[in-house]
Amino acid sequence: MIRVRQIKISIQSNSLEELKSKIATKLKIKAEDIKNIKINKKSIDARKKDNIMFVYEFDVSVLNEEKILARNKSNDILKTPNEEYIFPKGNVKDVVIVGAGPAGLFASYILSQNGFKPLIIERGEKVEDREKTVEEFWKTGVLNENSNVQFGEGGAGTFSDGKLNTLVKDKNFRMKKVFEIFVECGAPSEIMYLNKPHIGTDVLKKVIKNMREKIINMGGTFKYNTTLTDIIIENQKLKQIEVNNSEIINCENLVLAIGHSARDTFEMLYNKKINISAKPFAVGVRIQHPQKMIDMQQYGNNYKLLDPASYKLTFTASNKRGVYSFCMCPGGYVVNASSEEGFLAVNGMSNHARESENANSALVVTVSPNDFGENALDGIKFQRELEKLAYEKGNGKIPVQLLEDFKNNIVSKNFKEVNPIFKGKYEFANLNEILPLYVCDSLKEAIDEFDKKIKGYGREDAILAGVESRTSSPVRIERDEKLVSNIKGIYPCGEGAGYAGGITTSAMDGIKVAEEIAKS
Repeated sequence: MIRVRQIKISIQSNSLEELKSKIATKLKIKAEDIKNIKINKKSIDARKKDNIMFVYEFDVSVLNEEKILARNKSNDILKTPNEEYIFPKGNVKDVVIVGAGPAGLFASYILSQNGFKPLIIERGEKVEDREKTVEEFWKTGVLNENSNVQFGEGGAGTFSDGKLNTLVKDKNFRMKKVFEIFVECGAPSEIMYLNKPHIGTDVLKKVIKNMREKIINMGGTFKYNTTLTDIIIENQKLKQIEVNNSEIINCENLVLAIGHSARDTFEMLYNKKINISAKPFAVGVRIQHPQKMIDMQQYGNNYKLLDPASYKLTFTASNKRGVYSFCMCPGGYVVNASSEEGFLAVNGMSNHARESENANSALVVTVSPNDFGENALDGIKFQRELEKLAYEKGNGKIPVQLLEDFKNNIVSKNFKEVNPIFKGKYEFANLNEILPLYVCDSLKEAIDEFDKKIKGYGREDAILAGVESRTSSPVRIERDEKLVSNIKGIYPCGEGAGYAGGITTSAMDGIKVAEEIAKS
């Protein structure tokens, strides 16, 4: 097949026949010589609002392929490369995987697919039970500390937008393998080629259930409501693990895919002398705007021809701190994402259709050990301090404030044109009394700057909610070039261990660790 890049077509036409004609013109052949067309990539060029274009990359089957390639010297025309993922040959051995988030699930899937029979332990519930537990929490405020927005089958990404885009280089085609597995398990096939693919939390729950069933059919075993409580080490080598403070399991290969909120597990590992270090992360708020406003600013009057628009914003404040949008959810909801009683954190979520009237995004400010301390667990302590204040100032509910009142340091009294869209109860509070002054100052400065890029971004009735504190893991569990910790047999993995940032990179890291286990 031949790969043809940079095929552009107006969003107002976008017909298959016109696309075929453009491909033929670029290849200097007749349209009837094209036998098959497959989309490899699709993106949007919205730099000119009055002439927005879809930009495609195709793999096409044609007559006289070698002859066509020989006469075309353009960088946009090349032989379709082999992009097949290959799992390394190795020895099958017993593996225990802690955590059924993206890292744990994909490590389990790829190992099971290659003859292993992993045991997956998950402190929370299976996804269909977890969904009911989370919905009940949003309605009543009654929290299950082991099964919530952070913990449970599917991981924290289950109650998010299901975004899959990443900037990671993928020379081994692990990302393509991740997407293929997602599609095999029920995700829409369009994720294979969209520039900014997403699944949506409603579809992702079904995908996770299908993935679990496939892993079981291939030989894997799941244990839910099962928390790792201890590890038994002899001569710097893992021998056994303890779960639920009672059951002992023999274990020589342990994948720690524990997620970024497993604070009790981090503490246990630290006390067992596993090498852990503090790392930078970011904290801030969630901001809500009308989705229609974002659509108009990003796409102009043609916005109805396109899916809800997203944005990505970055700024360096005068205090030299980075401020950026994170986990932007078009047509989404701001959700109570707490995992500990007496502490409150928020996140963003969208269904596949992105159907709500508001866009929301985290707006966060970088923090580092210089701010919270060099001890390995000081970042966790810092998160807890902010989340405890959020819980107290909001009286156990999500603390919210209009942007104008945030700037003026006063508690809001009423919403205005922007309607609040939340999962979980909320209450007006002063976010200046929760976040550090340097974070508040950085946010206010950045929002004024972002308003120059997206008109209306700094509107006085935009709704802020706090705190966004779980942007990434506050620790890194150290590992060597073979992905093993200082204790032989322990493989730190995914976002919680500090090696990923989102669903796709976590899944890829799970596959990467599975490869090393096979080769070891």
